[in-house]
Amino acid sequence: VVAGVARGSVRDVADGLGIGERQLRRRSLAAFGYGPKTLQRVLRFQRALRLVRAGETRAAAAYAAGYADQAHFANEVRDLAGEPVGNLL
Repeated sequence: VVAGVARGSVRDVADGLGIGERQLRRRSLAAFGYGPKTLQRVLRFQRALRLVRAGETRAAAAYAAGYADQAHFANEVRDLAGEPVGNLL
């Protein structure tokens, strides 16, 4: 389920599981504490951080994780973690 949420739309994941979007949201809230869209953001953020920690440049990691550019990655980190990327590395 988590892998599907990380890669597809919420509707696609729900359809793949044979449940509705609202049911997927309820299950996601119960399991993770937030909905599937926020889970997508968190998983993408974690993937980019793993890549940077493994030696990728921030720009390359951002692109590989699905961000439009490094600035979008930096904004997402600040939004989700409350601090700049550099503080998390």
